[in-house]
Amino acid sequence: MKTAILFSGQGQQFAGMGADLYAEQPIYRTAIDAVNQQLTWDLRCDDDWLDDVTRIPVAITAMDLGLYQLLQSQFPQPAVVTGLSLGEYSALIAAKVMSVSTGIKLVADRARYMERAGLQQPGQLVAALKVTPELVEMACRAAQTAGGRAYPANYNLADQIVLGGDALGIQAATAFLKTHGIKRVVPLSVAVASHTPLMTTASTALAKRLDFVDVRLPQVPVISNTTGQPFTMATVKTTLTQQLVAPTHFDQCLQAVKAAAVDMIIQVGPGHNLAKFAKQTIPTANVFTLENSHDWQALMALINGGVQA
Repeated sequence: MKTAILFSGQGQQFAGMGADLYAEQPIYRTAIDAVNQQLTWDLRCDDDWLDDVTRIPVAITAMDLGLYQLLQSQFPQPAVVTGLSLGEYSALIAAKVMSVSTGIKLVADRARYMERAGLQQPGQLVAALKVTPELVEMACRAAQTAGGRAYPANYNLADQIVLGGDALGIQAATAFLKTHGIKRVVPLSVAVASHTPLMTTASTALAKRLDFVDVRLPQVPVISNTTGQPFTMATVKTTLTQQLVAPTHFDQCLQAVKAAAVDMIIQVGPGHNLAKFAKQTIPTANVFTLENSHDWQALMALINGGVQA
C-alpha cells in the first residue's frame, strides 16, 4: 500500500497535545527528548508555550516528527510527503533534507523573524469559503483602492482561500466579498499576515539564516506549498525564503499526492483540517488523522484488521 503523509502546521495546537503519546509510546518519547536537547526550554513542562508565538511552531514540529517516527516503526517509507506552511519544515526534516537539530533551530528562528515582522507591520488572516480565485483577486484590488493591503495567502482548496493583509485591507476585502455573495469569511486567530508581502523583512532575515544551513537530497519526495513541485537540493533555500511572502498552494500539493496514486493518507500532528482537504480532493484514498494515542490505537487496529500497509 502506498502512503502519503501530511504534516500539520499552525492553528490547531492545543493544551496537553502529545502528553498521552509521550507517556505511552517509547518511540515518540525518544523523538521528543531528542528535540528537548536542542532547546533552552522543556516541551514537557506545562503548556506555557501556548502563549508564546515563538515556541508554538517548535512544539508543533516536535509533535509532527515524533508521530512520524512512530509511523516509521510500523509503515514502509511513504511515497510522498507534504505539509501546510510550517508543516513543510517537518516534511523536509522527515525526508532527511536537514537534520532534526538544524531543522528545529531553523523553525525557532523563523518564528522570531515572523514575530518581529508582525510587530513592524501588523496583519490579519481571514478564510473565505465558497469563493473563487478571481473573486479573491477582485477583493484584494478593492482593498488597495480603499487604502489598505490584502493578498491571497493560502489556496487550501479550489473554493477555500485565506486572505492576509493589514486591518484596513482585510476589512475592505471582507466587505467586498460579502457584498458579492460570500457568506462565510472567518477571521483566523493569528498575529501576522503570513505568506504575504507583509512578511518581507522576515523573508530577508530567513534568507540570510539559510546561508548557514546544510541541505541534503530528499530521501522522499516533498511537495512544496509555494511551487506545487517536489523540492530539490537546489531549490530548498530559495523556496523556503519565498514561502514567507508568497501564497501557499496546498490544493496543488494534494493534486501531486493524487498523482502519486496513494492508497492511504495520514495527517500527523494537531488538527484535522489537512485530512478534510484530502478527503474532498482524493475521495478514493483512505484518510486518517494521528494526533493522540486513541488515533494510534485505532489506526493499528485497522491495519491489523485487514488494511495492509
